Amino acid sequence: MDVTLLYNVPMQETFGVSIAIYFYLTGLSAGSFILSSLRYVFGFEKFKPLAKPGVVLAAVLLVMAPLALLIHSGHPMRAWHLFVFINPTSPLSWGSFLLTIYPIVCIIYAYFMFKENNKMAKILGIIGIPSAIAVHGYTGFVLAVAKARAVWATPIMPLLFLVSAMISGIALMMIVCAIQGYFFTKDRKINSELLFTLGNMLIWIIIFDLFLVLCDMVTHYMGHKEGIEATIHMTTGFFGFTFLIIEVFIGKIIPMIVFAVPRFRKNWVYVLTAIVIMIGIFVMRYNVVVGGEHIPLV
Repeated sequence: MDVTLLYNVPMQETFGVSIAIYFYLTGLSAGSFILSSLRYVFGFEKFKPLAKPGVVLAAVLLVMAPLALLIHSGHPMRAWHLFVFINPTSPLSWGSFLLTIYPIVCIIYAYFMFKENNKMAKILGIIGIPSAIAVHGYTGFVLAVAKARAVWATPIMPLLFLVSAMISGIALMMIVCAIQGYFFTKDRKINSELLFTLGNMLIWIIIFDLFLVLCDMVTHYMGHKEGIEATIHMTTGFFGFTFLIIEVFIGKIIPMIVFAVPRFRKNWVYVLTAIVIMIGIFVMRYNVVVGGEHIPLV
């Protein structure tokens, strides 16, 4: 008599929400730093009000981000192993050094910025931009090299992370612009021109982001079986609502329309939209990290 045994093996969560938070904070840091460099590195005087708060936030967020990583590890006291037992082919090894170097660059950059030493601030800014890109880009590589996870295994994952980092970073700076103008100026007036400029920037970056997402989903759906299952899972399956409705429609398409329509050019509308964008980008991190490992391995 043949007997068939069935085992209900639960999904094994490798990363989880804490890693999504880590990716989100590093993205905010990278986006804030790059935006802060527009004045001191590229000479755009319009962005001067955001230069100092941008670099301060970049440093603070980058100090906070590894805390989520250490908590997730379960053995935070063993973090020093990453600096001793080095694997040149592992993105995690590279990331350990990047997470150490980048905050130091941010702090030195901020020091010269507050000292009004424009020459040194520009030099440190030039060094800091590729550092910021590398810090968040490597997180995309961490997922892209995981070939067993169809959602993660795409060559454009680092680029997706970088573009979404710019979106969240600019949205954060929009909120900073409003807080700075309303609470820290004598006339309590928000710099509407700067706020609207940031909104216009987001229109084009969001369009590019949506293009990348579309390319990624179409490529998966036209590819191997695992890619097709991943696409269905993320669009009509368990994560369909958080992906299509919250991340794409509410977090990207609606803000893009708001920034493109002149009648919505009001300070409070832009600030509220920036908050919605930041929520949408966090949901994007959640969908990629948790959704990517939600599909059981067979």
